Amino acid sequence: MVDSTGALAFDRVPEHLVIIGAGYIGLELGSVWKRLGAKVTVLEFLPRITPLADQEMGELLRRSLVKQGLQIHLETKVTGAKVEGDRVDVRAQKKDGSDVAIACDRVLVAVGRKAYTEGLGLEKLGIAVDPRTGKVPVDAHFRTSVPTISAIGDVIEGPMLAHKAEDEGIACAEILAGKAGHVNYETIPSVIYTWPEMASVGMTEEQLKEKAIEYRIGKFPFLANGRAKAMDETEGVVKILADAKTDRVLGVHILGPRASEMIAESVAVMEFAGSAEDIARTCHAHPTLSEATREAALAVEGHAIHS
Repeated sequence: MVDSTGALAFDRVPEHLVIIGAGYIGLELGSVWKRLGAKVTVLEFLPRITPLADQEMGELLRRSLVKQGLQIHLETKVTGAKVEGDRVDVRAQKKDGSDVAIACDRVLVAVGRKAYTEGLGLEKLGIAVDPRTGKVPVDAHFRTSVPTISAIGDVIEGPMLAHKAEDEGIACAEILAGKAGHVNYETIPSVIYTWPEMASVGMTEEQLKEKAIEYRIGKFPFLANGRAKAMDETEGVVKILADAKTDRVLGVHILGPRASEMIAESVAVMEFAGSAEDIARTCHAHPTLSEATREAALAVEGHAIHS
């Protein structure tokens, strides 16, 4: 719930927190509050969590969170909620029509975000705004409908991520200085800061199938990684998707310890149109978690060393 200022009204660890929405934000906060001792129930309308992530990796994350104690209800539509004192009665309905009633003391609504452009006076300046999303349309040089005014970051199309906005800021400044500023939107990494973390860059299996792109898969589990064993953090896997004909890396998905740090290597390889073999033939220090990325790249050709 939120107070009158819009701030989260969490003055203590909730006894029972209900989260509406199983996207990045809902799962991250649910994971945190569970570790702090709250009972956490997640209600999701769709048949899967993290709908924008690779489906296989999302399912592995769901299993991990359930194992940690989060209760996740999929294909469940929230129909209402009633607040009485410090308690909230949440009503929902399953896909089969059965009703669900949950009593809790805090509710967090995490069903998505929209650009916060209201009240900026954009209309007075003649700047066009998408009435549905609240975002500002821009051209390839970040110019709005008023050419002398530019926009970047969360107010324009694309993922609402700080590092995406940072790259756009650099590119926009370069363009203003007469240089060739550019952002490669196909190599912007995304991270879900649960534990284990999940990090991705590039296309998912579902996107490759939709585009009819032939691909090969290389996977390697952290269970077979020496550093992960030493850390006692062996849950998760590295998954690499490579073009079946050219071996070019099309997508990398990591579920596991320090995935947010590990994904940078794959971003760099994809930025330079590298192949799975490029990763496989690059020396990785031992023992490190990054060796799992090399092993997954080797696995694309069926040559993983420690599988």
